Amino acid sequence: MKWSLKIAQVAGIGIYVHWTFLILLVWLVSAHAMSGESAGAAAQGIALVIALFACVVLHELGHALTAQRFGVTTRDITLLPIGGVARLERIPEEPLQEFWVAIAGPAVNVAIAAVLFVVLSVWGQFHAPSRIDLIGAPLLESLMWINVVLVVFNMLPAFPMDGGRVLRSLLTAWMPRVRATHIAATVGQGMAILFGVAGLVTGHWMLLFIALFVYLGAQGEAQAVEMQSIFRGVPVQQAMATRFETLSADDPIQRAIDELLAGHQQDFPVTDGHEILGIAFRSDILKALADADTGQRVGDALCSDCPVLDVSESLERASRQMQEAGCSTALVTERGQLVGLLTSENLGEWAMIQSALRQRSEPK
Repeated sequence: MKWSLKIAQVAGIGIYVHWTFLILLVWLVSAHAMSGESAGAAAQGIALVIALFACVVLHELGHALTAQRFGVTTRDITLLPIGGVARLERIPEEPLQEFWVAIAGPAVNVAIAAVLFVVLSVWGQFHAPSRIDLIGAPLLESLMWINVVLVVFNMLPAFPMDGGRVLRSLLTAWMPRVRATHIAATVGQGMAILFGVAGLVTGHWMLLFIALFVYLGAQGEAQAVEMQSIFRGVPVQQAMATRFETLSADDPIQRAIDELLAGHQQDFPVTDGHEILGIAFRSDILKALADADTGQRVGDALCSDCPVLDVSESLERASRQMQEAGCSTALVTERGQLVGLLTSENLGEWAMIQSALRQRSEPK
């Protein structure tokens, strides 16, 4: 994720802190200052937040390391003010595997809360608080109860939270994955509406934010799984664009601008006459035009890291490769020869057409 600082690496997984995390620390210091708390109380509040996010990292590592056991790699873990995000390469489709990956994160929080409970009980300092507060509250007690809250919240059956994935994994054991996802997503959106109503009634804006997050997350998950089901087993050849212009690496940048203006094509394959060198993206062409002298070539605006696909490769795998590479366009070849382009727009339009055809064929 952009604007993130790498702070550690565990089992080959990079752990990053997004710059917006500093906003939370600044808010805490300001809140203590405005409430007249001492510097020691402010330091304790910051220590609690850091400890809390350490628990969040452990939660995400629970997901990541469990996924690793099933052959799924994790790209990275990023800390944000609202929590942590572990970017798994994919979500396991085997119901039992998805269940264990989903449950692993909350299980870590249960273990942390249990250890803190034992420590506090041995010290004779355990008691149920009337509220959980980041300001002025005992550190270990607050941390224990916050982990309990994290378990309860994450296990609510609503995408994109862990409970939603647990629900889908259980449903998938009895029905197709697409239908199970739609049911779990509908449950999640129903809960999001309840969160939103509760936020409006109580005046807690955070509940409104959570409602939006859950609603959009459930909707996105349902759409993504439906797209995967449509793409599965379909060769790239069926969705690729076969009418396109190519550019030479030695062409002046003005040639690329002329092609942009002359047609609908946004990105251009670049060759040296025989070998495929990469893609000149519209954004890079415009940047090169703005930054450089009149002698700049198309080769100076070249991206060579985007996927090169075979016509027989499945759209499901092609889509995943494009997402992992961060490229909106991929080159398609047959026996080493360039025969097409696959773009995000192609994928979206093809999926919409297939979805419409499916609906037309369904009994009414």
